[in-house]
Amino acid sequence: MLDSQQNALIEDFQFPAGSATLSARLFLPATEPDTVVVLNSATGVPRDYYRHFAQWLAVEQSIACLTYDYRDFGHSLSGRLQDSDVTMADWALVDMPAARAEMRRRFPDAKLWVIGHSVGGMLGPVQPEIEQIDRMICVCSGLVTVSDHPWPYRALAMLFWFGHAPLIVRLKGYLPGKLVGFGADLPPKVYWQWRKWCTAPQSYLPETGVTLPEADWSRSGAPVDVLTFEDDEMVPPEAVWRLADAYGPAARRHLLKPGDFGLKGVGHIGAFARRNSAVWPRLIA
Repeated sequence: MLDSQQNALIEDFQFPAGSATLSARLFLPATEPDTVVVLNSATGVPRDYYRHFAQWLAVEQSIACLTYDYRDFGHSLSGRLQDSDVTMADWALVDMPAARAEMRRRFPDAKLWVIGHSVGGMLGPVQPEIEQIDRMICVCSGLVTVSDHPWPYRALAMLFWFGHAPLIVRLKGYLPGKLVGFGADLPPKVYWQWRKWCTAPQSYLPETGVTLPEADWSRSGAPVDVLTFEDDEMVPPEAVWRLADAYGPAARRHLLKPGDFGLKGVGHIGAFARRNSAVWPRLIA
């Protein structure tokens, strides 16, 4: 389906990712773009949350932007969550590279940027085919563990990992987001792997057999901007700088203060909210 909206074309389609088919929405500028973006969502955040940002990229910056849902989530969910075998690693190591390949196929001559929100940028150093990427932008992405959270948020995180949430996941067979106060429903193995990574000192790195000095982003050669907001309690700056270490010398670190943009707060999810559009030029600067 092609629609015209404020000079941007919106195309809904599906593309293959390994054994899965993912649901995507592409925002296109009025002219052929020199730069295109793949926007990798945060955990439990549907593609439609990013529509205003993607629209802004297309209309105001003449940048095409692909938004999509990972397998067994959002518009890409095709069966019962209880029956899903998908893991968070599937999202990061299969779905994200597939989205890049789709954009490279459609725009072979354009510069390809990846904007990863939270988990969307977290596994970049160990992903396959990162040679496709011309620029990486990580927003609120980090190798977070429970001890990084400030109090009282740490108490909420402990409940989510060790309290009511795992009991309900076992009972229901998936994570019922609204029931546990998270928001979105998640496949069971996504929750369990997310839990494992967020309660381990080095997140996913030991599981992949990679240590921080060995996570080799130099295979890409692309510059990396790692951005964090000082009021992010879910993935605080110290966890973000840990990820910057994994990206190595290519990573440029940016600590942003909401007050500098005339905002009271941004936090972990808010960077792409329409109400916080004042930060958007800074994300791609």
